[in-house]
Amino acid sequence: MYRIILFLGLIALAASGAAWVADQSGDVVLSWDGWRVQTTLPVFALALGAAIVAAMLAWSMLRALWRLPQRIRHNARERRHARGRHAITHGLLAIGHGDSIAARMHADVARRHAANDPLALLLHAQSAQLEGDRGAARAAFHAMAERQDTRLLGLRGLFIEAQRADDPVAAVGLAEEALKLSPGSTWASHAVLGFRCAKGDWSGALKILDNNLASGLIDKPAYRRQRGVLLTARALELETVDRDLSRDSVMEAVKLAPTLVPAAVLAAKYQSEAHQIRRAMRIVEAAWLKHPHPDLADAYAHVKLGDSARQRLVRVETLAAKAPGHLEGALVVARAAIDASEFARAREALAPFTSAPTQRVAMLMAEIERTEHGDTGKARAWTLRAVRALHDPVWTADGYVSERWRPVSPVSGRLDAFQWQMPLAALPSDRSGAIEASRFDEAMLAPPSPRRGEISGKNSLQPPRAGEAAGELAGELAGELEPPPAAQDNSPAKPAAAEGTPAPSPPPTEAVPAAAPPLFRARQDIPTQDLLNQGLPKQDLPKQDLPKQDLPKAAGKPALAIPAVIPIVRAPDDPGIDDEPESAEFAEQIAPAQGQAGGWRGFLSRWGG
Repeated sequence: MYRIILFLGLIALAASGAAWVADQSGDVVLSWDGWRVQTTLPVFALALGAAIVAAMLAWSMLRALWRLPQRIRHNARERRHARGRHAITHGLLAIGHGDSIAARMHADVARRHAANDPLALLLHAQSAQLEGDRGAARAAFHAMAERQDTRLLGLRGLFIEAQRADDPVAAVGLAEEALKLSPGSTWASHAVLGFRCAKGDWSGALKILDNNLASGLIDKPAYRRQRGVLLTARALELETVDRDLSRDSVMEAVKLAPTLVPAAVLAAKYQSEAHQIRRAMRIVEAAWLKHPHPDLADAYAHVKLGDSARQRLVRVETLAAKAPGHLEGALVVARAAIDASEFARAREALAPFTSAPTQRVAMLMAEIERTEHGDTGKARAWTLRAVRALHDPVWTADGYVSERWRPVSPVSGRLDAFQWQMPLAALPSDRSGAIEASRFDEAMLAPPSPRRGEISGKNSLQPPRAGEAAGELAGELAGELEPPPAAQDNSPAKPAAAEGTPAPSPPPTEAVPAAAPPLFRARQDIPTQDLLNQGLPKQDLPKQDLPKQDLPKAAGKPALAIPAVIPIVRAPDDPGIDDEPESAEFAEQIAPAQGQAGGWRGFLSRWGG
């Protein structure tokens, strides 16, 4: 809009100037060496303007002719650069979708037409990496490292190649050179920090961490946490070498990261040795509130040397009460209660976790059963249950499980990577039932329940025999193999009545839950239903595994229950006595297995001859 107004204003100004010149009167006379030219003023102004325009056009033409060779060279160079940029673009796209042949072709074109372009060097190096030509890739990265504009990129490429060649010395040298060139380089800082931590150079790692804070790579909270981790690592390493420096380092680490478990444990140990009991307890409590850990509980229990087991139990209960309902609190209380022979307190602490126990819970329950009552059967059952139980938390980082805390992950080199958690490989899966407790373990660990005993002559209930308990366990085990049948009454049947005397009908029984299926399948070769149809009393029928609903019921009387399993007469953990006569297996002459005949007879037998 403004440009249009300006253009119209200039046209109006030119028109008014031309009108003013046309209105002027007078003549213009030019006399030179006998030549005399006389004209009016408007004509002279028009001729002067035309001469100026002609001169400008002539100058433009001469200038264009003078610059024509340079323009031709420039256009040719621009065309080459355009072809080079086109090759670089399509080469990088080919590298992106993994076409090594196309990437190499475009890299050759780019090197011919744009040899000095940094992207051409990058394309050449990446195409060589894609084809697996490490020598060509290193040569390209060396060329980039020699240039000022691509030096950092070349150093990083050489660093990656050194890592692939498993040359840590060259890799750390390249990373340190890149860090000097650019202190804010993230990859160089991370690499140098990881190498120094792997080497155990904690002082050098602390300098790199200070450099990261000054360069703005990390914020203040992250810096405090990572510095606490490095100080803790140095304190643990110098614990048996330089205890003074170790103590100073771990006390500074506790101030920077009060919830770091290894730092709190070591600091509490040093404070306990210095008889600073309350200060040591406060350090452990601060870390326990954030991350309950067994090492913290152990340090808290032994914060005062010479205490009895009951005193340690009281102290541990105080610590566990600060994180109510946590598994670690229950475990440490149970451990201290076992040491103090307070088995009831240990059972009470572990009771909320016995329905779905972890391995440590199951092993503690096994120790309680073995120590308190000497019950090796239940101890063995709890031990077997621990094999299939959930794993307890461990120190893990990037899928790597360690028995102790480490400052750096051995997989990725990440600082402060280890966490106290359940390993990923031990998490339960929807397709796996190995974590679930078996019916055998549940039956073995269940509290004794009152059973219907045999009726003696004095109408008193007799306690069940060991064989009956083993029969129940066998039924529980069989329940995992086939679906349970209808509910049955497993109470022993009364003795059969004398022949000709009708057997008294049993009293009505209440409905009971579905019992476990029998250990052996029901035999189909005994015609039980035919015997019933012939009028044979049920007491005379052979005892077999027949579902209750298959037996016909008399009018108004329930059908007689048949025991699901024939009870054995020994305990479940008793191997029993072999009924067969003992034989000397090594003294017997064992007949060799019938092998295939050899020679021409074997050949004919194989071919049907």
